[in-house]
Amino acid sequence: MGLALAALGTGPLTGAGRDGNAWTTVAPGMSLAALGLGSVFVAATTTALGFITHEEAGIASGVVNTFHEVGGSIGVAVVSTVAASGIEGGTGGGFTDAFTVCAVAAAVSAAATFALVPSGKPQLTGGPHVH
Repeated sequence: MGLALAALGTGPLTGAGRDGNAWTTVAPGMSLAALGLGSVFVAATTTALGFITHEEAGIASGVVNTFHEVGGSIGVAVVSTVAASGIEGGTGGGFTDAFTVCAVAAAVSAAATFALVPSGKPQLTGGPHVH
């Protein structure tokens, strides 16, 4: 659901050209995408930590945080490279291409969750993971 919201939020941004209005296009789109991504981070952490034993909680938390940071770094690098390639040519088309990459990545990821995320509700394995 969260990735679908992110895709829906970045979708309209693909048409935001040089003459687009930031208040009617960019702000609502980014707000919707951020709402979706916020729920994705919570769901990913809950899913990763809900299916492990108490003894594995530390390593699982480290893996989740590592992939969060690495994924964010790679995502920013790819999107900014795509945007910069269009800006270098003297047009604003790079931003359109960058938002298209974001929308497609979110849509593909939303579809992939049906195959990758286990169905059902996470069960606590030995009590809450608090220290």
